[in-house]
Amino acid sequence: MNSKDFANTISELIFTKKGYDVKIIDLKKLTTFADYFVICSADSDTQVKAIADEIDKSLRDEGIKCWHKEGYMALQWVLLDYVDVVVHVFKKTARDFYNLEKLWGDAQIIEVVDPLLKPKKETSLKKKTIRKTTTVKKKA
Repeated sequence: MNSKDFANTISELIFTKKGYDVKIIDLKKLTTFADYFVICSADSDTQVKAIADEIDKSLRDEGIKCWHKEGYMALQWVLLDYVDVVVHVFKKTARDFYNLEKLWGDAQIIEVVDPLLKPKKETSLKKKTIRKTTTVKKKA
């Protein structure tokens, strides 16, 4: 599996635990330490842990081991390093503070949408009816 497919697989795992605001940052042209960052947000410490655990367990079951883990003590920002792909699971407030998307602003950022969410229906604009009024001049 190439690193792009691997990043997409991780994104799918994030959605299984209700992670949101998932972005993949393409770093291939900017650095050599990783090809992609996968970033997501969670609302609580428990959810941060659940997302990180799901990624780690699911990939381990497939024979893919995490090279390095950080952040399990505080659960504000958990980092899972798979060498070519580095996963950042943030609690929402920590993500806003560190703002990795801005830090890596030169990279291509791909927003990933949960495939199970139904797209919002487009609201149709009602056509305004314009009535022409004609004035008839009476002959005197």
